[in-house]
Amino acid sequence: MAPSKEFLEFIQGYPPLKAIGNTPLVKIELNRPIGNAQVYAKYEHLNPGGSIKDRPVLRMLVEAILSGDLTPDKTILDATSGNAGIAYAMIGAVLGYKVALVMPENASEERKKRLIAHGAEIIYTDPMLGYDETLYEVRRRFESEPDKYFWCDQYSNLNNPRAHYDTTGEEILEQAPDITHFVAGVGTGGTISGVGRRLKEQSADIQVIGINPPEWPGVEGLKPLGEGHIIPNTLDQSVVDEMLPIDVDEAREVSLALSAKGLFAGQSSGAYMLGAFKIAERSGSGKVVTIFNDIGERYFSTGMWG
Repeated sequence: MAPSKEFLEFIQGYPPLKAIGNTPLVKIELNRPIGNAQVYAKYEHLNPGGSIKDRPVLRMLVEAILSGDLTPDKTILDATSGNAGIAYAMIGAVLGYKVALVMPENASEERKKRLIAHGAEIIYTDPMLGYDETLYEVRRRFESEPDKYFWCDQYSNLNNPRAHYDTTGEEILEQAPDITHFVAGVGTGGTISGVGRRLKEQSADIQVIGINPPEWPGVEGLKPLGEGHIIPNTLDQSVVDEMLPIDVDEAREVSLALSAKGLFAGQSSGAYMLGAFKIAERSGSGKVVTIFNDIGERYFSTGMWG
């Protein structure tokens, strides 16, 4: 379902929101044996909120306003590992809504400071209880005061993958019509599901690859999917051809190699790029596209660049 005329007209009234999307696709060259393959990254860190999460959060919030589910008296509520929270806080500030976010206390300091700068309320959960605890806590908050909150629920809200189907996926096809592989991870599953669905409609031969880091230490922004973990309703596993294991330390080395080339993206971007180069090395041909999810500055306090 493409954005409605009402959606597009609504956005026109808020000029800062028009800066979201339409990011460039850039060829990435590292010293790795990929034969005739080519690797490209979509520069989602150039969105005004600094991450790809601007796209789905914009779609979810505006559609909720248009439907009447989000009214000025309600506070926007959701769980986040950081990037979606920044998008909620930023877009909420533009639209004039209060925002409350549940996130693990070990989220990077840069994320926390950006949320505070936009005026969001932060509710912390114990990181030792895992990311799923944020999902349990946001549900408890909403159920205790349902009249106070609009729970956007990015893990079940289908406007999340729809945003990527309509914009991210469509842009990739325009920028790389000869794409052979798309590589992404799973936070909510919105990106890989929405983009994957759009690519598969274009050609069933396009391979959609999910990266699969270990649960510990994991990759910030990516959700564990193993036994006992909550599987997001926004994840459409039918469009994913393969889950590719990746090593977190090796992913960090790729991030450092990218930064040495002047490409400063975040932790998950290095993991995505590692997956993209593994696919390119294996195939030796084709055009592999992945995502730079967020900006490298968001990770200074984590020791990633130490």
